Parts: sequence; C-alpha cells; structure tokens
Amino acid sequence: MPIRQVVTDRVAVITLSHPPVNALSIDGGVVAALGETVAAAQADPTVSALVIVGDGRMFCGGADIMDFDRDLAALDTVRDVLNRIEASAKPVVASIHGVALGGGLELALACHYRLAHRDSRLGLPEVSLGLLPGSGGTQRLPRLIDPSTAIELMLSGRRITAAQALEVGLIDAVTEQAPIDAALDFIRTHGPLAPRPIGRLTADGVAAVVEEQRATLRQGLNPAPAHILTCVAAAAGPLDEGLALEARLFAELAGSEASRGLRHAFLGQRLAGRIPGLPAATSAAKIGAAAVIGGGLMGAGIALAVLDADLPVVVVEPNEAARGRAGAKIRDTLARSVQKGRLTEAAAEARLGRLTLAGDISSVADADLIIEAVFEDMDAKRQVFTALDAIARPGAILASNTSTLDLDAVAACTSRPGDVVGLHFFSPANIMKLVEIVRGAKTDPAVLAAALGFVKQIGKVGVVASVCDGFIGNRIFEEYLRQAYFLLEDGALPRQIDNAMEAWGMAMGPLRTMDMAGQDIGWNIRKRRAVEQPDRPYSRIPDLICEMGRFGQKTGSGYYQYPDGRTPVDDPVINQLILDHSAELGIQRRDISDLEIVERCLLAMINEGARIVSEGVAYRPSDVDIIYLNGYGFPAERGGPMFQGDQMGLQTVLTKIRFYQDQRHGWAWEPAALLVDLAESDRRLGALNA
Repeated sequence: MPIRQVVTDRVAVITLSHPPVNALSIDGGVVAALGETVAAAQADPTVSALVIVGDGRMFCGGADIMDFDRDLAALDTVRDVLNRIEASAKPVVASIHGVALGGGLELALACHYRLAHRDSRLGLPEVSLGLLPGSGGTQRLPRLIDPSTAIELMLSGRRITAAQALEVGLIDAVTEQAPIDAALDFIRTHGPLAPRPIGRLTADGVAAVVEEQRATLRQGLNPAPAHILTCVAAAAGPLDEGLALEARLFAELAGSEASRGLRHAFLGQRLAGRIPGLPAATSAAKIGAAAVIGGGLMGAGIALAVLDADLPVVVVEPNEAARGRAGAKIRDTLARSVQKGRLTEAAAEARLGRLTLAGDISSVADADLIIEAVFEDMDAKRQVFTALDAIARPGAILASNTSTLDLDAVAACTSRPGDVVGLHFFSPANIMKLVEIVRGAKTDPAVLAAALGFVKQIGKVGVVASVCDGFIGNRIFEEYLRQAYFLLEDGALPRQIDNAMEAWGMAMGPLRTMDMAGQDIGWNIRKRRAVEQPDRPYSRIPDLICEMGRFGQKTGSGYYQYPDGRTPVDDPVINQLILDHSAELGIQRRDISDLEIVERCLLAMINEGARIVSEGVAYRPSDVDIIYLNGYGFPAERGGPMFQGDQMGLQTVLTKIRFYQDQRHGWAWEPAALLVDLAESDRRLGALNA
C-alpha cells in the first residue's frame, strides 16, 4: 500500500510509502490513498491530531513528473487533497526527513505545523523543469514567510537546510529524532495543538517586491519565472483565487516547449546510466585513487575534478616546466574558489594535500584508475598505454581522454583491452558536467560500470558511447560545423551565423566556439579526415584562416579579432577572405536568413544523431540530447537535437533534409535510414528511449 496509517496516543500517523522517493503519484494511487486516509482520520472520533511522514530515506521527493504528460485536470486531485489537509478541523503536522521537494514541500505547506530533521533539505525546484509550484506553493509560501525570500526560493529552485528553513520561518522546529518520534514529542510538548490558518499578505508590500524582481528578471526561453511572479502578486488576494490562477498558469507552462524540453532532459539524464547487461551499480568497483597522465589544461582540469570529489590524484607530467604550470593552475583555481566563498581554506589545503605531481609514469602503479590526457595523437596515446600496460596494477582501469580517436586501436597496445575505457572530458574539465564514457569492443562490463560510477562519484553526467570517429558529441558537431562553413560560402558572415544560433538559444555560436577551443585543433582533425574520409570534404575557409596563423583567442585572432583576449570583434580581413573564396568557387552569394542558418545547422545535427542511434553508437536518442545539453551549450529548454526532431515532426524533418539535398552538397544531406523509417511509419525518436 502506498499509504499506511497507525494511531498512537490519539494521533493518526500517516506514512507515505511509495519508493524510491515517495512521489505523489496519481497513476500510482498515492494521492487517492492519501486523500482517503486523511478523510478517515479526520472523521475518526478517537483521533485528535494527524502526522504525515515519509517512509525510507525521505519525506517526499515531489510529484511524479510522468503525470505532467497526461491529463493535467487529474492534478486537481492533488490540489483537492492538500486543500482538505489545510482545512482540517484537527491539527496536521508534517515531520520531514531527507528531502521535501516540489510537491513534497507543498504537502508540508498545507499542513499546520512543520518539523524537519537537521539533515533535511527543502525546496521548490519546479522552475528547473519550466514549471511553477502548482499545488499551492506560490500562494502558501509567500503567505508563510517573507515574500522576497519566497520568490528567491522559487526563482532559484535551490534547496535549503533545516536550519535555514527555521530561520526564515518555513518550519517550526529542527529535530534530531526519527520523524514519528519527533512529531509525537512535538504534539505532547506543545499540545493541545489547534489548526493554524495560513497567513495573509498586504497587496502593497507584495506588489513592490514583485515589481522589483520583475525589473531584474532576465528574458530567456523559460517563461516560468515571470509566471511565478504573477502568481505571487496574486497571493495578496483571496487564497482560492490565487490557487485558481496558479493552476491555470501551471497548465500553460506544462504544455510549453520549454517545460517539455526540460522535463525530457530531466528524465533523459536518469536514463543515461541504464545500460543493458551491466552489473548493478552497488556491485561496481569503487575508485579510491586516481592518476592523470598529462599536465596540460585538460589534465589539470581532470585532476581538479577528482580532487573536488575528495579523492587523491597523481598527475604525471615529464616536462618540469609544464609540471610546474599544472601545479600552479590547480593551486590558483582552488585559491579563487576560496576567494569567492565556494571553498574554505581548510578544504582547499586538504585537496592540495591529496595532490601529487610526478615526472615519472611509474608513480601511477598503485592507482585504481589512470586517465591518459596527452595530445590528441594516436602515436602519443599508444606510447602511454604501452607503458601503462607494464606499470599499472592488475585490475586497474586504463582510460583515455581521446575526443575522436579509435579507442580499440589504443586498447590493442595493451595485454588487457578489457580494462580500457574512454573517459572523454570536456574543457574546462573541472567545470563542464559531461563525460562521454566510450565502450570499446573488448571493454569489460564491470569496467564500464565502474567508469559510470566514477563519473557519478565526481559529480559529472556520464553518457555511454560506442567507438566511432568522434563518438557521439564530436561526430554530430562536425556536421553542425560543416553546415556553418558552407553557409559562409553561400552568403553568410561569421557574426550573422553566431548571432542566429545564440538568439535561438545556443550558449555560443559555432565559429566563436571554435575560436575559443582553438582553430588548430579542428585543423588537425580535418587533416586526418581528409585522408580517411576524402568523400566528405569541408569548406576550405577554416583551413585558410589557420594557414594565416589565426588559431582563435589564444593567438588573438581567428574568425574574429580579440583585442582584449576574450571579446570577439568583427574583422574585415576575414569577411573579405570569405567573399573572395566564394568568388573563387564560382558561388553567387545570396542573402541568408537567420531561419535558414538555424534550420540547416539543426537539421544536420538531427540527421547525424539519428544515424548514430541506428548504428548503436548511442544507446537511445535521449543520450544524444543529454550529451548536447551538458557538453555543447545546447539550450536545455529546447530539449536537445533529437527532441527537436520530434517537435518539428519527423516527416517535416525528412522533407526539409531532402530539400537541402537537392541544393549544394547533396552528399552531406543523405537522410539517415532511421529517420526515413520513423517518418514513413509516423513514429517518433522519443519512442526509442524506452
């Protein structure tokens, strides 16, 4: 049963028991059972008070997100139950442990008294899903605590501690007891309790706070923050009117592209770690000590990510000067974290105490996990793995940070290819959330499970990919870039392309991205692929820029000039180079609309993503999306390229791809067989996520 009840000393203790997070599920019967149990307790003459607690490790993690994709009118059942709890003639106490998030906190807000264990965390994170608290949160929270604090909690979605909740007046007491014992003691100590109505607000005070917040609100793809402010403004009026407005705006948001994209991302991130045939996460080997080979920016960033997880790490860099720079980079980064209040001096010192800088590769002999982070060159990587094969202890995991190279060729340099896995971090590795976990042809399932566990252990998002040139992320990015380069030939200029993609929501346009990453990196990849894939040529424009010695920000110029080292300034020299190149090719340049820029870049990503899924390089379409949301600046509210394909409709996607196939470079627009199959059978990419 999802709800249990026991009567103790005239107190009905009602327990939510719906693992793993005690979600207020409608389809799971939790809400209906809770309503029936509360009603029965209210009608029972032997009961003088009610207590609501959660079973297991938490009070309540919130609503069941899957319910939001169904008939939203069903959510009225949740609201009705919470309204009945608030209107109860008998006092109702919520005793929180673990977390009370979203609908879980709204349940607690409907109760008359709230207690929380000292280790609890409370919050209303709905904004991160493109939603607002839809079961009374926007009305009850600002009536209970200072409205400006209530607004900040809802707009940020952050979790607060029990001590912080007590300080702002959200709860009545912090406890150290088990939830039931704490509630019974509270009732005995403070009894007899009486129902406590929610507070009232003055219209003038709320209006001023709301307008102040609205003036600083950043316009973005997510309309939820503005709707939250609208609801809070209504909290100065009658509660029933505010609740009605909240329900209406919640339904509006639930149907928006932004919320659907954010919910898709939330669920997709959960799916990403579920790989068929892997050992259970609880049985995967734990990493106790790690090592990084290579002291460049990537190696130092990976070491910082490991140190941030309170793990010891050895960084091996044979070059003494480079080793010194790696140590300085790590120390400086930790020092900045201390200056910004993100880290205490003691914690920074403890992390530095777990760092070892070494010049000899033999220093990694005892590590559980060794991550190679040397230059993206096959010979260099083979040299490292040949050495590691002789040095690393039996059972150690040998990981490569390669972004495009053949992991199986790297593994073949060892006598233990089953221990080899790819861990492709994204720069800066200590900040970027994504790690592509590359499964080689001979990677042992237990090693893959341990790699997934390690990525989670250091607070990153791991997505598994099979071996191919570029894996998932960079392989799709190549087609994105290919279209950006061809758009330059056809009539666009760098600023228009970057502005169009950034206005659509990308964190940074493709040409600015390459300037930041280093144009020479892409140049080296194109040189290799010109030999390996002669039938898929690129535009010559980026090579011409590299031949001028313009490698981006690090040289002060690329597609743009960077007089201050960071800010891109249009360069007439590059614009003229692009015009001259089009003329050399005999291309009659034309006006390119921003819509065409976005459409061509996005369709190229969708098409290549579908090809990757059909080849089994990605396990499911949502894995492609999670990679792009966490590693490539794709706007979370857009859900990812595969989600966008479904939003456009695959038949429309296929029609547009075939249109561009009839223009220049038809070979680059060959439709993925999976897209053709799904479009012709009127199915969606999302159906393959199950």
